[in-house]
Amino acid sequence: MTTPAKGRPTPKRAEAQGRRRSPVTAPKNRKEAYRQARERDRLLREKAREGMMRGEDRYLPARDRGPVRKFARDFVDARRLPGQYFLPAVLVIMLLSMIPFPIEIRRWVLTIYTMSLPVVLVLVVGSSFYVAGRVKKLAAARFPDEDLKGVGFYAAMRSSQIRRLRFPKPTVQPGGAPVPDSSPKK
Repeated sequence: MTTPAKGRPTPKRAEAQGRRRSPVTAPKNRKEAYRQARERDRLLREKAREGMMRGEDRYLPARDRGPVRKFARDFVDARRLPGQYFLPAVLVIMLLSMIPFPIEIRRWVLTIYTMSLPVVLVLVVGSSFYVAGRVKKLAAARFPDEDLKGVGFYAAMRSSQIRRLRFPKPTVQPGGAPVPDSSPKK
């Protein structure tokens, strides 16, 4: 039995190697190289930003990394604390003090403003101290070998932020239930 002829000449080595190689998309000039570099950097930044928003540890800044900081975030996010209402309350009080009400009403508004601002401030500071102490104590019990430096202050600062503006985004709802995943499914 004989093998049939292949019907074409054997390719030269250069031709065979040229076909095996994939085409290189090297930039034609410096302007094109910069455009490709910018696009690559944009994609990396976008990926890192999405990772930060999801709370992935490797994409977070150093101040937010680690299991102790995650515990502090979850502790604060699982509660409704006076600090998260401080800025909206102050804004409402300030706006009410600027509205030109009649004199009698204006007197009441200014009295409420001068009385409520210190009360709200004392509530926020007291709540911050409570949160800082509680988080430090619970973190020390739960993570005995971890570095707890600054975790109380971290939790207190997070408790004074408006919940929607917190970064990384909360992963637990008030009450402790996990936040439902709202990302679109692929």
